Formats: sequence, C-alpha cells, structure tokens
Amino acid sequence: MTTDVLEQPATVLPVAGNGPETRRSTSTVHASDLLALAGAAAGSLSLTALLFVWVAPFDSVLGFVVVAYLCFLGLYATLVSFDEDGPAVRDKVAAVVWQSLALLLLGALVMVVAFTLWRGRSALVHLNFFTEDMSSTGPLEPLSKGGMVHAIVGTLWQIAISLLVTVPLGLSCAVFLNEVPGRYARFVRTIVEAMTALPSIVAGLFIYATVILMLGFDKSGLAAALALSVMMLPIIIRAADVVLRLVPGSLREASYALGASRWRTVWTVVLPTARSGLTTAVILGTARGIGETSPVLLTSGVNAGLNADPFNGPQISLPLATFDLVRSPQPSFIVRGFGTAALLMALVLLLFVLARVAGGRGPGELTRGQRHRRVLASRRDVQRMSARARRPHPPTGARHRPAADRSGPNPA
Repeated sequence: MTTDVLEQPATVLPVAGNGPETRRSTSTVHASDLLALAGAAAGSLSLTALLFVWVAPFDSVLGFVVVAYLCFLGLYATLVSFDEDGPAVRDKVAAVVWQSLALLLLGALVMVVAFTLWRGRSALVHLNFFTEDMSSTGPLEPLSKGGMVHAIVGTLWQIAISLLVTVPLGLSCAVFLNEVPGRYARFVRTIVEAMTALPSIVAGLFIYATVILMLGFDKSGLAAALALSVMMLPIIIRAADVVLRLVPGSLREASYALGASRWRTVWTVVLPTARSGLTTAVILGTARGIGETSPVLLTSGVNAGLNADPFNGPQISLPLATFDLVRSPQPSFIVRGFGTAALLMALVLLLFVLARVAGGRGPGELTRGQRHRRVLASRRDVQRMSARARRPHPPTGARHRPAADRSGPNPA
C-alpha cells in the first residue's frame, strides 16, 4: 500500500515566466466548419450534376435541388465526423438544417417582395398612382392616368374601425381569461382557439347574412370592417392571453400586498408589464385582417371612385383592388394590380413601425415627454420646499405658548 502511494507521480506546478496563456477561441464557427461547408456544397453539386446529366438524365429542377441538398447534408456530416464525435456531428448537422431552412424562408420572402416591386415599378413611378382614383380611367388608358387613392382610403377606414372594435374587446377578453378562471373561462378559451382557424369566407358570409340580409344594411366599409373584426378578434385574444400568462405572479402579489384591488392591479401592473407583448398581439391581428380579400369582396362592394364615408356606399380596399385588377386581361391593369400590392406591403410595414413605436417600450420605461414632465415636477417641488425654508418662523416660545396666553388678557 505504501509503495503504491510513493510511486504515484507528484503534482506538477506551472512554471512561471513562460509567457502569457494562449487565448482560447470561444467562437462557434471555425475554419474547419467553413471548409466542411464549402467542400460539402461543391461535392453535392458535382454528384447531383453527374447523376442528373450522365447516369439518369432528369429534367426536374425541384428534384435536382432536393437531391443536391440531401447530398450536401450527407457529405457535411461525413467531413465533420473526421474532427468531431457523434453528438457534435449531430448538433452541427441540425444547426445547418435549421439555418438553411431559415435562409430558404428569407429567400422566398425577398423573392416575393422583389417580384411584386419589379412588376409594379411602372405604376409606382407615377405620382398620380398615389393621388387619383380610377373613376375616369378606362382599360386602355396609360399608367399616367388613374391611381389607387380610393383603395388606400378604404383600407385605412376599414382597418381603423376594425381596431376600434377588436382591441378593447380582445384585450378585455384576454384579461378575463387570465384573471377570472373557471369553467366559463375555459369554455371561452376553447371557442377562441377554434375561431383562430375560421376560414375567412365564413366570416364574410356571417356578416353578409346578418348585417346585410337580416338587418338590411347596404354593402359598405362598415360591413367590411365588421367582417375583418371577426377574423382579427380571436388572433388578438389568443396572443394577448399567452402574453398575460407570462407576467410574473410576484408582481400581482406585491400589488395585492400594498392593498390594491384586482382590477387596479391589472390596470397599473399587469397591462403595463405586458405592453410590448400586447402590441405584438395587435400587430398579428392587424396582419391577419389587412390582407383579407374574400370577406371584403362579400361585404364592401367594388367602386372605382373615392368614397371617404365608410357608412354609405361601396368602399374598396387594397387587397380587393389588387384582386380586381390582376384578373383583368389588360396589361396596364395588371401592372396597377402589382403596384397596389406593393402599396399594401408598404402600408403594413408602416402600421407595424407605428405600433412598435407606440408600444415597444419596456415596463417602467418613460418616453421623452414623460421624463420632461417628471423633471419639471421635481423642479417645482424643489422651489416650493426652498420657499418654505426661507419663510420666517415665529419665536420658539410663542410657537409653543398655549392659545389662552397668546390671546391677551381675559376681558372678564
């Protein structure tokens, strides 16, 4: 036993003076990874081209892409396995898969936006496209005449009315589902989750049957806004419900400990904490409603002139105008349709930016105007306290003398 202990090597301490320690790289991307990616890409393209050209000639572009991608994954896993073990190989292959899928989705999005802008460029370069309507423009008129101002106004009116309806109802319902649990809340949550998959044509038929046929209203922007509200409401409720669940329970408990009521806690603690998430919920609902065509087609009607009154007469929107123009056989109308689609994308982007500016602040974060008002209030408090400190005080004896002594001799 003693001999075994003595034969063990002694601990070797680091020798000082050998220079600074070599800095280790903490980056997740190494040169070997880049070389493996390049080699796998070149090898997959070569093997796929050999297979599709020499071995078995195919003419399917989609098949070429799929086979090349599968070969790329196999070659990349093989090259990485030379330097890494099994778990690291699986991890890197999975990272390449989800990064390539993200790149594919980004490429598809860029392609859609670029294709729409390219096809509608001839209409977008004319100022009249943004300032005129189509009331006096025929199918053979050049692009220098006519515009989409009537569709822009219709979309803004309809989405504004829809937001006025859905934002209070959606946020109130989400607060109810979180603050008043029970059987009825579970029933409402089930109905909301089922309505998120409601086809848009069903929402349009519902408003068409109830508002237009049963109540006798004409097709108008208001009817279209109600149809869009049916589509937007479950999206806002579901997203806001998830966001409100993420508010820490300790904040509610602290508010209750200070004596606040439940609804006071919701108004001053829960909603401000979840403001950015609630903004995202409204953005999701707006994105669902602003691009709908079939509910608007059934409820708003089609008009070629400007109608700024959403309560009377047909009022077209940008999605409906795009649908109506693109299905025309005239090339000028098709170009105007793609230009209208580009306008719709720009309008959606603008609404998203405004929503982020309005509700993107974190909990407790003040705007510039609120900070300025706080500073002014603090200055007024300092001036008031300074004036009170400079005010002359009565003598100590007079301040503590009884009231009967300060009133003078007794008349009796």
